[in-house]
Amino acid sequence: MRELHKRRNNVVAYIGFDEKEELKKERGSTIFNILVSWSFLCFRLTFFRFSAHISTSFENPSKRVAKLKKGKFIQDIMKRGIPGFVKWAGGKRQLLQQFNNYFPKEINSYIEPFVGGGSVAFFIIKNHKPREIIISDINEELINAYMAIKHNPDELIRLLKQYKEVHNKETYYKTRDLQPENLNKIESAARFIYLNKSCFNGLYRVNSKGKFNVPIGSSKHPAILMEGDLREISSLLQNVKIKAMPFEGVTNYAKKGDFVYFDPPYYPLKKGMSFTGYTKEAFLEKEQERLSEVFRDLDKRGCNLMLSNSDIEFIKKLYKDYNINTVQASRMINCDATKRGKINELVITNYKPQ
Repeated sequence: MRELHKRRNNVVAYIGFDEKEELKKERGSTIFNILVSWSFLCFRLTFFRFSAHISTSFENPSKRVAKLKKGKFIQDIMKRGIPGFVKWAGGKRQLLQQFNNYFPKEINSYIEPFVGGGSVAFFIIKNHKPREIIISDINEELINAYMAIKHNPDELIRLLKQYKEVHNKETYYKTRDLQPENLNKIESAARFIYLNKSCFNGLYRVNSKGKFNVPIGSSKHPAILMEGDLREISSLLQNVKIKAMPFEGVTNYAKKGDFVYFDPPYYPLKKGMSFTGYTKEAFLEKEQERLSEVFRDLDKRGCNLMLSNSDIEFIKKLYKDYNINTVQASRMINCDATKRGKINELVITNYKPQ
């Protein structure tokens, strides 16, 4: 009996030992399988990343350029900045990234009849590189400043340095009283830029006699001279035709396929509340209606057209047959600081945006 009991115990002990060994083997096999699977997964991920890198490297160059234009290239341009030489009410620098969604994909010829501070024109020149560019404005002092920057940047910079050194209240009002017609073209351009940079809130406004009448600004050190911007603008303008003319003059130059951007003085949101006195001539209902007629004429001609204006029913009715979109802008030029801030503006095109 004892021997039988011993045998049974040995069998039990043996069976227990054998089960433990099997469990160990099973656990080891499972861990091994998990490690193999994980290694294979990592290999596949690495392979796919490498394949993607290779496919990107051999991607069609034209497709890569297109992607850059719509993405990183635009961001790079915005980081480097768009140069400027005046502060202009309703300037579009802050809207350029939004506007890029509405510009035509290809721009071979560009015309801007209300050039103002030139932010859109400079963006188009740097980004789209059109073969032909025409900018114009009815403001003769503004156009004279563009011509001076294009042809005589060194002399203009020298005069602005002098203004920067002697700037004070007395200098400002003495300069404001000077008559542009009594100055040479470079002196007139320097005066124009100096007054714009040192006046109240960077506002450009003239009275019924066409005389600049904005008081001095509060800044003790206004940015009168931005030499780097002036030299860059001079370079950008070398192949640009610059004209002093009313907006109707665009009909003498625009042809089928040209991209024309209109940025007129905005129609006031409320009567009597407007900072659009860029010239002694008003720009109200009749002028807006004439502009819409020019828009229709160029549309029939086959031009690509884009226009900015106030988000108001009067403007929407004028362009009801076209694509009307909305962008949001920050407007900081207002005599009432509580009315500065975010505001909707219209972007109207005769083509479907990108």
